[in-house]
Amino acid sequence: MRASLFITCYNDTLYPETGRAVVRLLERLGVELEFQPRQTCCGQMHANTGFRAEAFSQAKRFVRLYQDAETVVIPSSSCVAMIRDQYPGLFQELGNEDLRRQFEALVPRVFELSEFLIDRLGVDDVGAYFPHRVAYHASCHGVRALHLGDRPYRLLGKVRGLELVPIENGERCCGFGGTFSIKNSEVSSAMLTAKLHDVLSTRAEYCTALDNSCLMHIGGALHRQYAAMRTIHLAQILASTETAPPEQVA
Repeated sequence: MRASLFITCYNDTLYPETGRAVVRLLERLGVELEFQPRQTCCGQMHANTGFRAEAFSQAKRFVRLYQDAETVVIPSSSCVAMIRDQYPGLFQELGNEDLRRQFEALVPRVFELSEFLIDRLGVDDVGAYFPHRVAYHASCHGVRALHLGDRPYRLLGKVRGLELVPIENGERCCGFGGTFSIKNSEVSSAMLTAKLHDVLSTRAEYCTALDNSCLMHIGGALHRQYAAMRTIHLAQILASTETAPPEQVA
C-alpha cells in the first residue's frame, strides 16, 4: 500500500520527531510512503479567525497536491477535522465547483493516523514496546468531530509493556483551541487547570494524545509546575521498539 504523509505545519515546525516516528512506524508495517515537499498548512487557523480567502488558498493547495494519492495519512485529528468539516463550506462559498468535485473524490482517502492503522490497514498490534505508565488525552476534534471512539485505546492496549491508565473526565477539553487560548486566555487557563488536575491524578509517567497542539498546552503546564510527567505523541509510542525507543519527548 502507498500513502502520502501530510505532516501538518504544527508538527513540521515544532515537533518534527512526530513525523519521523510516523515514517518509522508505517514503513515497519510495509507502507510505501510519499512526501509532498510543497505541502503547507491545512488552513485551520485562517478559517477559524475569519481569513476565509487565505484558508481557501490552503484548501486548494491540499486538494491539488493529493488528488492522485492512494491515501493520505495525517497525525493530527484537528487537521483532519478541518479538512472534512470546513473544506466543503470553503469551496461552496467561493463557487469553485471543479475543486469541490475533486475534494469529494479525495476526502474518503484522507485518514487520521489511528483511523489509517485500524480502518485501512486492519491492524491494532503494530509491534510496539513502551514499558511505561501512560494516560491518554482524547482531544476534542478526535472525540467530537472524527468520532474516533476506541481506536487509540485499542492501539495503546496492544503495546507491550505499556500500562494504560484512564483520565477522569477523559472527554474534557484541555482549553487550547488554537487562537482560543490567546483570545480567551483566562477561560483557557481555567480549563487547563481542571484538565491538569485529572491528568496528574493518574500518576502516569507520560500523557499521550493524537494532537501535539493539545500536548504542547498540557506540557507547558506540566513544565511550569515542575511535574515529572512528560508528553508524547501517540505516533512516537507506536513507533517505539526494544531496539529503537522514542527519538525525543517533550
